[in-house]
Amino acid sequence: MMNTWPFDQPQNCGTIISRAILEGRNAILYVSHDEDDHGWQFLDNETFEAKDAALVCLSHVVGLDPSVVEVADLEPGWIATRSHLGAVWVRELAPPEDEDDE
Repeated sequence: MMNTWPFDQPQNCGTIISRAILEGRNAILYVSHDEDDHGWQFLDNETFEAKDAALVCLSHVVGLDPSVVEVADLEPGWIATRSHLGAVWVRELAPPEDEDDE
């Protein structure tokens, strides 16, 4: 796929992705690099619920949208968003999680 893998997790790392992205209906517009386990999430801009999630290898996400390598250096605890496919990624510290969300 590429000579140097840019993410801090291996290519076969299980990664959360929106089913709408996996099915080609939506673009990746929200990337989260979790602080607690260094996991990655690739979502669209729609409301996300657990039933909308799929688990795929990180390399599969890169295959679906190679532009996500632009945020491969995102620090744990940070998110990156963009308004549409091809837009510039905006990085920011992830907001604190509500205890109700856990």
